[in-house]
Amino acid sequence: MDWLLVKRSPSSHSHGRIRIIREAILTLIMAVFLGYLIVWIMTGTKMFRIWFAKLRANHTNSSYFGSQGATILVYTLPMLFMAVVGCVYLHLGKKLSSISMERVNGRKNQIPLLKPRPMIIKGLGVVSGTELAMFIMFIALLIWSFSTNLHLYFSFTAERAVEKGDKIWEVKLDRVGLVLGIVGNLCLAFIFFPVTRSSSVMPLFGLTSEGSIKYHIWLGHITMVLFTAHGVVCIVYWIITKRYSEMLDWASTGVANVAGELSLLFGLFLWVTTHPRIRKNMFELFFYTHYLFILFMLFYIFHLGITFAYTVLPGFYLFAIDRYLRFLQSRQRVRLDSARVLPFETLELNFSKTQDLSYTPTSMIFLNVPSISKLQWHPFTISSNSNLEPDKLNVIIKNEGSWTKKLYLMLSSPSPVDHLNVSIEGPHGPASTHFLRHDMLVMVSGGSGIAPFISIIRELIFTSTTLKSKTSRVLLICAFKYSSDLTMLDLLVPISGTTSALSNFELEIEAYVTREKEPPVEKPNILQTIWFKPNAKDAPLSPTLGPNSWLWLGAILSSSFIVYLLFMGILTRYYIYPIDHNTNKIYSYTLQAMINMLLVCISIAIAASIGFLMNKRTKPTEVEHIQNVENDRELESLPHQSLAKVNYGGRPELKRILLEREEPSVGVLVCGPRKMRHEVAAACSSSLAQNLHFESLSFNW
Repeated sequence: MDWLLVKRSPSSHSHGRIRIIREAILTLIMAVFLGYLIVWIMTGTKMFRIWFAKLRANHTNSSYFGSQGATILVYTLPMLFMAVVGCVYLHLGKKLSSISMERVNGRKNQIPLLKPRPMIIKGLGVVSGTELAMFIMFIALLIWSFSTNLHLYFSFTAERAVEKGDKIWEVKLDRVGLVLGIVGNLCLAFIFFPVTRSSSVMPLFGLTSEGSIKYHIWLGHITMVLFTAHGVVCIVYWIITKRYSEMLDWASTGVANVAGELSLLFGLFLWVTTHPRIRKNMFELFFYTHYLFILFMLFYIFHLGITFAYTVLPGFYLFAIDRYLRFLQSRQRVRLDSARVLPFETLELNFSKTQDLSYTPTSMIFLNVPSISKLQWHPFTISSNSNLEPDKLNVIIKNEGSWTKKLYLMLSSPSPVDHLNVSIEGPHGPASTHFLRHDMLVMVSGGSGIAPFISIIRELIFTSTTLKSKTSRVLLICAFKYSSDLTMLDLLVPISGTTSALSNFELEIEAYVTREKEPPVEKPNILQTIWFKPNAKDAPLSPTLGPNSWLWLGAILSSSFIVYLLFMGILTRYYIYPIDHNTNKIYSYTLQAMINMLLVCISIAIAASIGFLMNKRTKPTEVEHIQNVENDRELESLPHQSLAKVNYGGRPELKRILLEREEPSVGVLVCGPRKMRHEVAAACSSSLAQNLHFESLSFNW
């Protein structure tokens, strides 16, 4: 194994060359992104309007692209260019961070000098200083956009009043409503980036889709506030001026008011169900109503026309490609080898995977069991390690809802099922990790929040045993409600591992049982292992786009958009242009939008399907797999609870424990309830905690 790792590692010369190329690519990406932001900053100014009008008239208003050419060039291409080039950047980074380079040579001085300090902001939760600064700057951008657009439109108030026959204040009210919609459009342009799971844009900034969900939530609330205000002001204006008929107007070559009202209505239904109480207690309602975003976007495009919709297309385009690739992956049934049933309604599912599927610690998957629900997909953290377990993938599932309860009952019954059809989307996770760069790791978990830390501990096992490399000291602080939950500690070592694997590095475990004051008289039940019969229709989980997934994703992004531009150019030149001649006053906006959306879907489907099929792996023979299962069947895991110091009847004094750490660099990771995350964040934000580097691994939706 060692010689293979060395062979695959790049030489020092190629290593340096790759670093230079990546730095050049990153500089180019940042320059393009800065230019993209400047476009949004200048959008509401008179100078930009004049420049954009000249660009449209002199260079892009062709018979192939029409008036939408300028919008594509200025608003759409920069972000898609960033996404494609970003794929190359991440592919080179994947080559650079081979096992021998990333794990062995991860030095302490590689920690960023400007480490984020956590802060607890009401309404925002735990945020870093950088996140708070970016949030404030985005709000400032919205205020700037509102004021500049309002100033621009107010300058034409008198002419508008004469044209419409309205009073000055009535025209101003109408303009305020219009500007609120324009500013809401700015938020909509960014709202899909955080929820695109396989995208190169968020990793460029060191973010993951799971960790960026809060940005999507912030943008969603701001967007709906602005769009709701836009709709209310417009309706009030129509009532005051007695233009009731405009509420039912669907203009053929202008703004379609009915489409806008329908879009807002679907958005409001979606928005209401995102309330934390509804999302927690009625997750299925929240889940299903979130699909209303399709109708929301559809009628939004009908409302404004395809030309204006190009301003928000990049994020939605990347999301559409990601969603279609996940759909293709989900059509395959994944081979479920075994399940470990723990006391107190906890499961560990063990899937088969191909060895070329690699993922980083703390990654997650989305799981679907058709026998429970054909539509529901639930996220779970991967507890296994792709280096330590090259042909296995494990997840931990705790009974915390109706879906998980049904799954637990199926597997824990006296006569459990002997086969289970399962589909998976993922894995999704950070492009790289930096946990091993600290002198010490303090991992704080609550309940099933221990799952991501199991994957980290297994990574440390691999580093210390296979690579023979020194690892960070580890302190695992885990809080459980009942002593039966302590059986989760039996999952620290893989199903084929032994307790001795944990002795190769410094690991200290402090467990707290909060709702019991003393150890139980009866010994907890030993975990039960269920083995499933193999099925020829099931296949090991494999990478959707193969080992060079970033390059394939970049190829799909670029080729699909080029195909779309070709289709759209031919359609415009030989069908729309002969009718409209770029006047935008004859050909129906709605029909043009429908045709363009259809072309987008066709282009994405063609490119993504080709990329997926070309990377589809051949399934291993059933005989080989059955033999592997039979060999694994002989190896049962042993209880590892004796490794932990168990405390009953109280909670850990997290502030004291953290502030007592004297190591120069201490990585503090927390995954658990909100109160626990806030307590750890408050301790790490203390002026006495300069050596603490905080990171929250929250997977709450």
